Amino acid sequence: MAGTEMQALPQGAIGILGGTGLYEIDGLRDVEERALETPFGSPSDVYVTGTLEGKRVVFLSRHGRGHQLLPMDINYRANILGFKLLGVERIISVNSCGSLQPEIHPRDIVFADQFFDRTRRVNTFFGGGIAAHIGFAEPVCPELVETLHAAGKELGIRVRKGGAYLCIEGPAFSSKIESNVYRHWGCEVIGMTAATEAKLAREAEICYATMNLVTDYDVWHAEEAPVTVEMILENLRLNIEAAKAVIKKAVAAFPAVRGLKCACGSALAGTIVTREDLIPAEVKDRLRPIIGKYLKG
Repeated sequence: MAGTEMQALPQGAIGILGGTGLYEIDGLRDVEERALETPFGSPSDVYVTGTLEGKRVVFLSRHGRGHQLLPMDINYRANILGFKLLGVERIISVNSCGSLQPEIHPRDIVFADQFFDRTRRVNTFFGGGIAAHIGFAEPVCPELVETLHAAGKELGIRVRKGGAYLCIEGPAFSSKIESNVYRHWGCEVIGMTAATEAKLAREAEICYATMNLVTDYDVWHAEEAPVTVEMILENLRLNIEAAKAVIKKAVAAFPAVRGLKCACGSALAGTIVTREDLIPAEVKDRLRPIIGKYLKG
């Protein structure tokens, strides 16, 4: 049921960001659609809410239904802020990616814990009269990664914890020289979206983890065909059921209260350097869902 009213879900909801096929998880109940606008514009699609394993979940199709949006055309700020407005405290980001290392194979699942960001897109809520500098040395939530990885291991799925995600602007794939340079930089996987999301989620004080479904060897492998759209879609189709099984098991295992193993919920503490009386009123209003608890007025 689509709607335009912006009524928050109970705090503690779990966001799942990926393709539309992720909505079709066995056991998902009380499904509704929630359309909303944010101070940063429209998200990629309506949010799909429901109950899974007794927990409130919120799905969003990153590229829109039918994959209408290129990576640089996604309104990342609206997507993440929309999750915040709906009471989401954790985001599981599901991505297709290429492998940059021979020990990582198509249809593996990699829970990257570092990002090398080569994009040129907007990746902050701040600016326009307010400055803040978040810490990003450890860019993903350790509790989320640990729980997701453990779920995959228990299910007997080929999962890997840790590694660097190289984020490119896209939409073109890499050249061979680029792919080989990224390999020698020590990166494990390559994609086009996760680094931007991770920075915004940190600013919004939302726990974030990226679940990377390996579909190809990019273009560096001498004995494997270079990546194509057809290759990505076929391996993604084969891996999506495994991804849904991991999500379902992890959602059941998440503790009701976060923060015992991470500081994501207070990531903005001490990071806003602009004197409050100098922050424009319209900026305060726009960012209040994120910075409200740090403002005196």
